[in-house]
Amino acid sequence: MSTQISEQSADHNIEEADIRAAREQFLNVVYDEKEFIFTAEQFADFALACGETAPRYTDPSHPDFQAPPTFPASLHPGKRLPDGYPKFNGLGMDAGKAAAPVRPIRPGETVVGRTHVHDIYTKSGRSGRMVFSLIRMEIFDKANNLLASADTSIVIRERPAQ
Repeated sequence: MSTQISEQSADHNIEEADIRAAREQFLNVVYDEKEFIFTAEQFADFALACGETAPRYTDPSHPDFQAPPTFPASLHPGKRLPDGYPKFNGLGMDAGKAAAPVRPIRPGETVVGRTHVHDIYTKSGRSGRMVFSLIRMEIFDKANNLLASADTSIVIRERPAQ
């Protein structure tokens, strides 16, 4: 059953019903799948740019060479948000990134990133109510083993009532 998201005009605040409807329609539905193949040089360059010094992340000749743990947070899906995702009224901004490594990502192997909306929730702060959308890309190897997940949080600060 499809849930329709109501349109928000510049004069109206985001309703809790809109948040519930968005959760019902979009949570945990994969909306993007993208293949990646990385080189050892990409991993080493990323590690060095982040200030990493451990040879297993910076030296491709190391016997346990792999992507640094934060590397998945640098990946981008083909689509930022799912088709039809609501445009909540307010000021949008990046609210942070997080990476959770599970197994090593090795250079030269094909991996697949599958992206879904993992959570939608509201918080109230000093500047008013905010709507958070947590976008999660899970990275899998060809055997469908989870290698890592990377979260991107997007926040929309609700416009104050006029």
